[in-house]
Amino acid sequence: MLNSLLVRNYRNLKELKIDSISQINLITGKNNTGKSSLLEAVYMYYTKGKAENIWQILNGRGECDEDNFIPALPLLFTNRLTNKSIVIGEVNSIKNFELRIVNYLEEVETKVTGDIIHRKKNIPDDKLNNYQNYKTGYEIRIDGTIMFIDEQGVNITGNPSPFIQYFNTCFVKAGALSANDKLFDKIALTVKENYIIDALKIIEPKTERITFVAEDNSSERKATVKLSDQPDKLPLKSMGDGINRIFSIILALVNSENGLLLIDEFENGLHYSAQEKLWKIIFSLAEKLNIQVFATTHSSDCISSFEAVLNGHETTVKGKLIRLDNINGMIKPIEYTPQELEIAFENDIEIR
Repeated sequence: MLNSLLVRNYRNLKELKIDSISQINLITGKNNTGKSSLLEAVYMYYTKGKAENIWQILNGRGECDEDNFIPALPLLFTNRLTNKSIVIGEVNSIKNFELRIVNYLEEVETKVTGDIIHRKKNIPDDKLNNYQNYKTGYEIRIDGTIMFIDEQGVNITGNPSPFIQYFNTCFVKAGALSANDKLFDKIALTVKENYIIDALKIIEPKTERITFVAEDNSSERKATVKLSDQPDKLPLKSMGDGINRIFSIILALVNSENGLLLIDEFENGLHYSAQEKLWKIIFSLAEKLNIQVFATTHSSDCISSFEAVLNGHETTVKGKLIRLDNINGMIKPIEYTPQELEIAFENDIEIR
């Protein structure tokens, strides 16, 4: 787990340092303070800059097309200045993740044995005008390993280093109300399925079972719920945004064991009365499954419910609130310990 956070040259986070990160972290702040950017940066760090995950980040904002995300890479850099690397990791660490855009020529050599060797020749930015047929990819550095991803998003340096550790990582976006059958298949008929049913009871106490079924003449499977007082299964989508939001969050959570869960705009679709109950489940499962959680919010109700669970007697999990402020174009964090958060609420001090 991250114990601190450094993000440099990523979107509007030119230089963000958070000295202390907990197991459960709630990020708040006004618009344009980098809350979603912080989640993306942590996601990139945990997933080690895999092409599919960078595509998800860019595509999620409508910044790239379905076929090629490489031309959109400059959008990830502060002020689109790509002469410096994106750096993500822990404060004062020498093993942080770095990403930089690389312009290159591809050189192909055929050996006498018939083997074909592909090489790349990097082109400095100030020499680009001397070349017409150069290509663009990106290079990542982490844990002493360098990997190069070409213009097709393919890692051409071979298999990643066995010393690089990959983690279970799930990212629940702000508008995520749809169910994921592949994630559900991973935990079906295990105790983790029971965790999901318990969470759905926050909204519908009569929930007995949940499964995915295919509609007639369709390969698409949709989530359906069995209620104790109903003879027929009900489509989950017909039961409202709240229960669907809870399903998305808890399904992602139980698939993040020993890893990371990111939730953008936690409160979306949730009535304030359900939020404290959901936080209790998240704190409990994060401890049980060893998961680090980052969530963002605009809502004072969400902060209030988070504080109630954080300072309650039912959890020993460490958590904290972090507010991001935009001060003259620089994003600065204000960290609240559980005690400081409790005092703020007791004195009716606005935080968000």
